[in-house]
Amino acid sequence: MRVRVFRSAILLLAAAAVCQSAASYKPTSGFVPDSKTAVAVAEAVLIPVYGKEHIESERPFTATLKRDVWTIEGTLYCLDTKGAKIADCDGGVAVVKISKSDGRVLYMLHGQ
Repeated sequence: MRVRVFRSAILLLAAAAVCQSAASYKPTSGFVPDSKTAVAVAEAVLIPVYGKEHIESERPFTATLKRDVWTIEGTLYCLDTKGAKIADCDGGVAVVKISKSDGRVLYMLHGQ
């Protein structure tokens, strides 16, 4: 009987050790630690929805961090009468909000 209890205890400890080692890793600086990563994640979720060409036309993207949330926005370009890109015009850009700590996409929109 004592051997059976001992074996059960050993199996329980081994199972606990396996479960402990399988725990999810969480980086101390978060899954989206910097603006470069934030932009990469934003582009990865925007391209399937709005198309690669459209999203690439809004580069460069800017990323700002406020209260553990990255806000990534595209750059609006319009064409002047000669067909050259200008930055001062009416229109909308892609906006994505991403959690720094866990990488969740909290918000995604493309303005008009």
